[in-house]
Amino acid sequence: MKVKSRNQNIFILCWTFLIAVTISCNSQSQPNEENQKVQAKTNIERLKYTTGVRSFLEDSRGNIWFGSDKEGVCLLHNGMFQYFTTEDGLSHNQVRNIYEDKNGLIWFECGEGLSVYDGQKISVYKERNYDSTGEWKIGDKDIWFKADQIGSGYNDLERASGVYQYDGKKLSYRTFPVIPGSDDVHGFQYSISTPFVRGKNGTIWFGTYKSLIGYNGKDFKILNDEFFGLTKEERGLHIRGFIEDRKGNLWMANNGSGVLVYDGKDAFNFTTKHKLTKEDTKGNSLERAYSIGEDAEGNIWIGTVESGVWKYDGTSITNFTEKDGLGPTFISTIYKSKQGELWFGGNGVYRFNGKSFERIY
Repeated sequence: MKVKSRNQNIFILCWTFLIAVTISCNSQSQPNEENQKVQAKTNIERLKYTTGVRSFLEDSRGNIWFGSDKEGVCLLHNGMFQYFTTEDGLSHNQVRNIYEDKNGLIWFECGEGLSVYDGQKISVYKERNYDSTGEWKIGDKDIWFKADQIGSGYNDLERASGVYQYDGKKLSYRTFPVIPGSDDVHGFQYSISTPFVRGKNGTIWFGTYKSLIGYNGKDFKILNDEFFGLTKEERGLHIRGFIEDRKGNLWMANNGSGVLVYDGKDAFNFTTKHKLTKEDTKGNSLERAYSIGEDAEGNIWIGTVESGVWKYDGTSITNFTEKDGLGPTFISTIYKSKQGELWFGGNGVYRFNGKSFERIY
């Protein structure tokens, strides 16, 4: 039997100590799964918007942006939250939509005006061009914004209902080729109410309060109350959410008249067709639809003001509410992440796990 010398014992002890220190350092620099769960829980607790989450963006740098209804915007970077308001460069504390342009700049469409983030700071974007309001054209990566007026309508420089187009160099105002009706108060009917959507055939769609306007590079298509056969006795269009699904069908979430669908040939009211009005259900209904999205399997998801979230799989319709993990406020926006997940924005950010909803931010 060999007996270890004292020097050998000292050598083994020191080597064991060095290995333990190395493992400890590595465990600190590379958090394990449990630590990541703790960090995620901390993130959930730190994102606090009392007025609700209204918009999302995952940018090309891996950051996540959350726009609020009245409290500015929040940046999630490396597990840390940073908040920005008008005191930090926003033109307004309502952040309706967030976009990234082809140059990597982050744009905030606010309740009033526009702001931009250059990677270091947020500043109000003031440059405007009003010399080519009728020169409509489509660029592959152009971004489109609502008029500057807070709420709805247009200002004295814009002079008519329309949108701003940013081509990567210049922000130009384009007016819609429409004649407002006698009941249209200073352009309300054609005020932008949803993010713009780039359709599968190249058409750019603009959701407005009282119509859906599409431009294909040559012609305009306007879907309004008359198009859908909505009479004065019925609750007309009040579009708050809009998508074009994978089949090319147009879905409009209306706060009052429910969900309307146009498949290129026929237009119909999804809510009344499936008997999901308050009169039909005597409870939760699909009348006050506010947001809409499509998941990776082609299911249509609809967020409402007061009746939770609805899922349509092409055959059946399922309603999810607070008992299924949703927060108490309405679902104002639905966003598809880069991983193909749908995020539901309300009093927090929720994700469906296959059975129920869980808060992720």
